[in-house]
Amino acid sequence: MSTQVSEMSIQLSDKINKLKASATLAMAAKARELRAEGKDIIGLSLGEPDFNTPDFIKDAAIKAVNDNYNSYTPVDGYVELKDAIITKFKRDNNLNYDRSQIVVSTGAKQSLYNVAQVYLNPGDEVILPCPYWVSYSDIIKLAEGVPVEVKTSIENDFKMTADQLEKAITPKTKMIWYSSPCNPSGSIYSKDELRALADVLQKYPDIIVVSDEIYEHINYVGDHASMAQFEDMYERTVTVNGVAKAFAMTGWRIGYIGAPNAIARACNKMQGQVTSGANCIAQRAVITALEAPVSKIQYMVDEFKNRRKLILDLLADIPGFECNEPEGAFYVFPDISYYFGKTINGNTIENASDFSMFLLEQANVATVTGDAFGNGNCIRISYAASTEQIKEAVNRIKKAVS
Repeated sequence: MSTQVSEMSIQLSDKINKLKASATLAMAAKARELRAEGKDIIGLSLGEPDFNTPDFIKDAAIKAVNDNYNSYTPVDGYVELKDAIITKFKRDNNLNYDRSQIVVSTGAKQSLYNVAQVYLNPGDEVILPCPYWVSYSDIIKLAEGVPVEVKTSIENDFKMTADQLEKAITPKTKMIWYSSPCNPSGSIYSKDELRALADVLQKYPDIIVVSDEIYEHINYVGDHASMAQFEDMYERTVTVNGVAKAFAMTGWRIGYIGAPNAIARACNKMQGQVTSGANCIAQRAVITALEAPVSKIQYMVDEFKNRRKLILDLLADIPGFECNEPEGAFYVFPDISYYFGKTINGNTIENASDFSMFLLEQANVATVTGDAFGNGNCIRISYAASTEQIKEAVNRIKKAVS
């Protein structure tokens, strides 16, 4: 005799009931639903390169399978991978880490989650320059921290100034999280800009910085800067990185941190009770990826740069789309507040979420509302798509709003 449990009797936790779904994943799911209904949807919502993983990395994974890598991995990663990460940090960022400071995780998202869980107590504040990556805020809330949004604008290239940082700090401030190059704006903090923020932080020695550098190599201006490169910030900075974006390895799920010893050990302890070590085959492939010269992935960066010019030129022809010129990553983050309060083809646009949904339903183009990134005047458009798709998508958008 089977017993059915009534949905009404299942009481989910307050934590999960308060948690928002990822806006980027939700839009991607909606786009898939519409495609299944026969709609011709162009997806510009996900932050996922449209390139295949380079063959030299795939070959390393195949070799790992044939070499019978199939056992549990060390919680914090294979020693050989940690050594490759240490070499990468030294080569690309002039950062010196020991093995004990490296933790490999199932994607950079888990790296961020680990750090929040091991460092935040209920009520601790985390400063987030807006716009920020969609998951920062909810990862912080899951650790019972309090996100403190610092609004930036297109006029200052969506970057937080030293003065803004100073004004946002309170006795409860425990951390600052930012990404550079930034998802969603593509903005990059220069070494001088990071130094100005670091100078403010010298007055507050207990604040830890989380520097998310996952888009490091997708950089169109050169000279990537890391907060940890400053001697007076090294012991207060967690550097987060991974292979998903620059190496076109989103589904391989490998991220990592270089961190102060105490935080790295705590993340190792946390991960040991949650997922344990990351996938064995993916880790072996990433050793090969990180040991290779960065020039082996330059062809992807060059193509993204061409697409950036294409999409900025095309969007410039649409009234009400105001863009900064992103210096890295593969997104544009246009301010579309020009359309707020307007009615287009019977659709009244009150906010960025309305506008993003309007584009999905009327133009068959999937974007992401800027509300999810802490800026309600913008939408995020990914140009990690073919030039043909970009041209067609922007043409559809132009027709829909005309």
